Amino acid sequence: MARSTSDLVSKVNPAQVFDLDALLRYASANVSGFPHSPSHFSVSQFGHGQSNPTYLMEVGSGDSVKRYVLRKKPPGKLLASAHAVDREFQVLQALGNRTQIPVPKAFCLCTDPSVIGTEFYIMEYLEGRIFIDPKLPGLAPERKRAIYQETARTLASLHSVNVDSVGLGKYGLRNNYCKRQIERWAKQYVASTSEGKPARNPKMYQLIDWLRQHIPPEDSSGATAGLVHGDFRIDNLVFHPVEDRVIGILDWELSTLGNQMCDVAFFCLPYVAHIGHEKVHKGLELSGIPQGIPSQAEFLAEYCSLAGRRWPVAEWKFYVAFSLFRGASICAGIYNRWIKGNASGGERAQHTEVLANGLIDAAWEFIEHESVLPQHPPSGDYLKESEMQGLSKGGKLVPSEKVLKLRNKLIKFMEDHIYPMENEFNKLAQSESRWTVHPEEEKLKELAKREGLWNLWIPLDSAARARDLLFNGRNNDDWLLGAGLTNLEYGYLCEIMGRSGWAPQIFNCGAPDTGNMEVLLRYGNKEQLQEWLMHLLEGKIRSGFAMTEPQVASSDATNIECSIRRQGDTYIINGTKWWTSGAMDPRCRILIVMGKTDFNAAKHKQQSMILVDVKTPGVHIKRPLMVFGFDDAPHGHAEVAFENVCVPAKNIILGEGRGFEIAQGRLGPGRLHHCMRLIGAAERGMHLMVQRAVSRGTFGKLIAQHGSFLSDMAKCRIELEQARLLVLEAADQLDRLGNKRARGIIAMAKVAAPNMALKVLDMAMQVHGAAGLSSDTVLAHLWATARTLRIADGPDEVHLGTIAKLELQKAKL
Repeated sequence: MARSTSDLVSKVNPAQVFDLDALLRYASANVSGFPHSPSHFSVSQFGHGQSNPTYLMEVGSGDSVKRYVLRKKPPGKLLASAHAVDREFQVLQALGNRTQIPVPKAFCLCTDPSVIGTEFYIMEYLEGRIFIDPKLPGLAPERKRAIYQETARTLASLHSVNVDSVGLGKYGLRNNYCKRQIERWAKQYVASTSEGKPARNPKMYQLIDWLRQHIPPEDSSGATAGLVHGDFRIDNLVFHPVEDRVIGILDWELSTLGNQMCDVAFFCLPYVAHIGHEKVHKGLELSGIPQGIPSQAEFLAEYCSLAGRRWPVAEWKFYVAFSLFRGASICAGIYNRWIKGNASGGERAQHTEVLANGLIDAAWEFIEHESVLPQHPPSGDYLKESEMQGLSKGGKLVPSEKVLKLRNKLIKFMEDHIYPMENEFNKLAQSESRWTVHPEEEKLKELAKREGLWNLWIPLDSAARARDLLFNGRNNDDWLLGAGLTNLEYGYLCEIMGRSGWAPQIFNCGAPDTGNMEVLLRYGNKEQLQEWLMHLLEGKIRSGFAMTEPQVASSDATNIECSIRRQGDTYIINGTKWWTSGAMDPRCRILIVMGKTDFNAAKHKQQSMILVDVKTPGVHIKRPLMVFGFDDAPHGHAEVAFENVCVPAKNIILGEGRGFEIAQGRLGPGRLHHCMRLIGAAERGMHLMVQRAVSRGTFGKLIAQHGSFLSDMAKCRIELEQARLLVLEAADQLDRLGNKRARGIIAMAKVAAPNMALKVLDMAMQVHGAAGLSSDTVLAHLWATARTLRIADGPDEVHLGTIAKLELQKAKL
């Protein structure tokens, strides 16, 4: 059974008590939102784990109780380089602030041992489930498989982090990781056994020699090294209280840079040896794998597929033996600390001498076992027939029951409310009053909120950050933060919205607002979120994105000329932008402007992004721009001049020189939304095409009876389905791998989707004849939008260049 995180606490170990008053004073002064005069403050200790002592802090005022987690160094004399809580804090901050990796938020680090006796840090408390037993007793087989698949996905995502871009480039040495680790843990074993407690095991020295002789080839430059958790196992993961997804990775004490396959092997140890409380037992491979849990080879194949790694059959014995060796060294160290009275795991630590020797024996049994892994990874046909059938309820590219319910609700909303109003919206958009909002639009937005179809685009990690910064962790505002969908899940819904040009804004899922809100959610500080994001989430205001300029080729953003000059506590903006989507909308209140803060910096460090209130003096919205005769009123695309526009320095997003970094974070999910909507536009075209073909006749028979039409229609359906699968796969890779590693398939989707939509819509227009070119149908407008996106979403040539470069890089490997 899973244990709730709150069930794992007990009274503080008497050997590890500290000054609670001093802790309260420190937390009140250094943790944002921490009550300053609480009526209740208590500390209990997590009994699970044997590393840095970890405590639950509960602080309350009246009926309100907040929870935090404190991790500190153990008291007493410690082994060199062990228990570095400052490194844990560093990696949590980097991942929490710069990635989508699920980690608890780190609030503050105290390096002054006079406060509570040792260094410590305070982080977010995560309410969820922790699975202590890797057999996952009490769960149905399909839930067990889901847990292991989610674990593989989480580990692959963690290993995809670009350490240089998140500020962890110097988090550890990158070269010769395995060699250095063997020497480190060998030295630690010697130090732990120097006083005879525990007694030295001669098999350990033989194991060290074997490992030294079997180190796999490693890049001596460290170029292939990445972030390593160091203790990645299922009981260091916090799962959502009811959903089978990871919400937090814990215990980063052993994290560093190096060979990531060591993480995978460490997680796979339960297949080889089960570490009990008092002894080491046979692992799952020998004792029997419960139904639903994948085999060791199956789990490894899942990870390699998600992470894009080759099958490590030749080195697997080393990786597993190394993990067992390291585990033995750790157990020896814990037993040594227990003898001295400063082990954090309590009385359970007294058995770790036996565990250390059991792990050494398990390592030798594994090394001497003939077959370890098959020569080739399982192909995926290991799924049982019942589980294959279960994919109809949700799989990689099959919508889950949750998404299907939302999709059906969305389709009904479109049929009942959007399609019937399209003509009314279009009439206003073509009238002299076109730069005003139809009153029915606001009514439909309120209805969408009540139906739970609001802000569906918001990713889970962004929603969590908003909840923390805007609502202080409260859940009563969750209706503003969407349905907790992945990019893949949202793809099925975004497609439906794309069937009408008016639909996305009704659900607060339209561009450029989604991209701008994503920028604030990812990179904005608390003040920026409170001032602007709340109103955007509520749909009370709209926004614009100002990057493209008329005088330069803006497909290469290094060309932009708009200046953002620092002047005391303000920035002065000068320049002209055009195609600023949303700037014509009467509800537009805020612009995100990209310009140069330092024209002499490195090429990709000159640009910054800044928030500009459209009512600021010097902001001149000069004219709306037409796209094939459409001005897209009341939304519009404007030419905007900035003449000595003075904005507060606090409006800069993330800091000077971070513009390209922000742009890359925005371009993945936001731009993929366009591809999703284009699938819907093409689907609407197919529907109208067929309706026309079965109701209109030419030369004595229906259009649908002409062989040439049937052939062309079939080709349109093939291309539409191909593009849909490509877009969904891109969304899935975006979820699993992040923007950078998914950039190739995202580029493919950005080329394929608009070109496919243009072909389908052109065919639909042809079938409609002159009516297809008029404003009497939605086809001409949908076609104009699709054609625009071949430029606005980045020219095809740029995306094709990205795809080609990635192919050439593969050839060099």
